[in-house]
Amino acid sequence: MASGVKPRVKVPKSAAAGETITIKTLISHIMESGQRKDSDGNIIPRSIINRFTCDFNGQSVIDVKMEAAISTNPYFEFDALVPEAGEFKFTWYDDDGDVYEETKAVAIA
Repeated sequence: MASGVKPRVKVPKSAAAGETITIKTLISHIMESGQRKDSDGNIIPRSIINRFTCDFNGQSVIDVKMEAAISTNPYFEFDALVPEAGEFKFTWYDDDGDVYEETKAVAIA
């Protein structure tokens, strides 16, 4: 994992079976677009989170492809159905080949 990159995820600890919950995610990442130059005039290589996925018990919930215009520290908020107890797995992929993962369990209340 690259230095300084940290995912944060907010998921309710429990839900009723069949309930739709709101999930909030943020990843601290510089998101360098490849359009800027350093102090010596050299182009700073592009390094962005280019894909974000979320699965629940192995089933895809969301799959987002990102381009260079995405902001620094990308934030996503979305709703997901919780059909049963299980685990959400969140995965961020960056241009450097690094993969960042976080998991959150949800119990049935």
